[in-house]
Amino acid sequence: MRIIDAHLHLIDLQRGKYGWLRAGNPPNWDDKVTICRDWAETDLVLNDDHKIEGFLHVEAGFDNEEPWREIAWLEDTVRMPFRSIGCVDLTLDSDAFTQHLAKLRRHKSAAGVRHILDEDAAQLLRDPQVIGNLRVIADSGLIFEAQFDGADGNAMDAFLSLCNETPKLRIAFNHAGFPPENDHEQWAKNLQGLAIQPNVYIKASGWEMTNRTYGVEAVANRITELMNWFGEDKVMLASNFPLSELRMAYKEVWQEYASLPFTKEVMAKLCFSNAQQFYRF
Repeated sequence: MRIIDAHLHLIDLQRGKYGWLRAGNPPNWDDKVTICRDWAETDLVLNDDHKIEGFLHVEAGFDNEEPWREIAWLEDTVRMPFRSIGCVDLTLDSDAFTQHLAKLRRHKSAAGVRHILDEDAAQLLRDPQVIGNLRVIADSGLIFEAQFDGADGNAMDAFLSLCNETPKLRIAFNHAGFPPENDHEQWAKNLQGLAIQPNVYIKASGWEMTNRTYGVEAVANRITELMNWFGEDKVMLASNFPLSELRMAYKEVWQEYASLPFTKEVMAKLCFSNAQQFYRF
């Protein structure tokens, strides 16, 4: 199975700041210490019948003030084919935001940007300055990585309005909106509404963010639902490495995906070609 991992993070604690990983800073996870170390492409170990041929690197808090430093570090050190997502602050004034974006775009691997919306999603997605900056992203041809709770109806309403008003904006919805393992009716309703948006693709990953013991059967059920709603050309499988290590080893993530009840042709799309095309490898 050929793989382009559509969502992972590499870490260099000596070069980057990574405030969220440091002891005493949120998130206050009891097990955070287990991932507070350097993580390199050599740690992406798979079974012999799986082969990683590239990855999308998503900003990991290396330097939120000057996030182009993270991309420069990656381009200096990574040997595998990769594309990168840089950190942005969508609340910046228009001039500062345009300058920020220009610095990111100087790097050949830059594919898009992320501002983690999370619990502020509903407010931010209705902010005129944020909406204006998202239009700048659309005009630049970059992808916007959207991350918030898919079961949040208020946030989803604002997000759908943004999608309708900014059809040029190419969007990847991160971690499938953190689907609950059980009692996922509201998430399902919201995601079905999102699935009709032609400019939105979805990444299935980050199961450990919802539950460190998220069940294998539940993962298969959620991905099957996403396939039913979004179709086989708009779903991408990813790891969220190294946070995925909080649930299982990297190779086990891809073993779990390999057991999904889809044809070889469909799996090739989910694990490789959808990400290859969307992120323009």
